[in-house]
This record gives sequence, C-alpha cells and structure tokens, in this order.
Amino acid sequence: MDVDGLIDAVIAREGGYARNPADRGGATRWGVSEPVARAQGWQGPMRALPREEAKAIYRRIYWLRPRLDYVADRAPRIAAELFDTGVNMGPPVAITFLQRALNALNRNRADYVDVAVDGRIGPATLAALDAFLAVRAPGGEAVLLKAIEALQGERYLALAERRPANEAFLYGWLANRIGGEARL
Repeated sequence: MDVDGLIDAVIAREGGYARNPADRGGATRWGVSEPVARAQGWQGPMRALPREEAKAIYRRIYWLRPRLDYVADRAPRIAAELFDTGVNMGPPVAITFLQRALNALNRNRADYVDVAVDGRIGPATLAALDAFLAVRAPGGEAVLLKAIEALQGERYLALAERRPANEAFLYGWLANRIGGEARL
C-alpha cells in the first residue's frame, strides 16, 4: 500500500470529529489532534478541518518528516506500521520501536552494529535495517514487524496501567492498531 492508501486507511479508522474528555489530545478531526493542527497552521474550528488538510498533515508530519519513505523503499510493511504507530504515539516513539528491535535482533552485534535509540531515521538506522533484511531474508521483515508490534502492545498496556482513564482506549488500541496488514 502506498502512502495515500495508508493515509486513507487511518482517516477511515479515525472518522470525523471527536472530543472525548478522557483523551489528552483534545478534539480531533480525521484523527488529527487540535494541537497538531494548530502547530501546522490550522486556525479554524476543528469540526471544519478539511479532509485534504488532514491528509497533507499526515503526509508531512507522519511520513516525510520522519523519513518513512526511506524505510518504505526497503521494507514497506515496516514503514506502514511505523506510520500508523507514529500517528497514534508520535513518530519518534514508533521509530524507537524499530531501533530497539534492530538492536535486539543483531545477535550481539554479529550481524551489524547497534544503532542509537534516538527516534530518528538516519543513515545508521537505515544501514542496520538493510543489514537485518539481507541476513534474515526472506522472512526478516515479518519477524521485525512482530517485534515492533510487541513493543507497541506493551506500551499500550503500560499507558493503561499508569493512567486508568486510558483503559477506555486500550481495547480499541489493541484491536485497531496492532495486527499488520489486517488493518491496512
């Protein structure tokens, strides 16, 4: 699936306008939170945020800025997961899941060196991803995806444990955010 398809899938899942008092993100439209929309220059009421503006925000903030297009060239399923996770948790958090998984899967640096867990896609992270995929072909991408989703699921549980109001969201997070292609 290309980035436009990923964006359309997120918008379909997130729906139109929402304002849940338990959601620290505040009002959302098309899944874009009010703080993100304001930071991107949206001045109007959240209920009026155009779908095309939301799509542009998703592309700019959650795909291009974190350099997921570079990941997609190598591992499209990983890029799709990082995009979706980044929309929900922020791109740096999603990218740290990738970096942590790559570090844990390098067999004590026998396959490639550890990368800094800094939440940014740079040359070292891309080199580690390339090396992992080369060493673990053909099933490496699927295993890496499972590792990323395991980290994501653990984070959702921790969020619900630390803040009971998040329990209202836990089932949906697990049902709609974890599972790879089943939700894209």
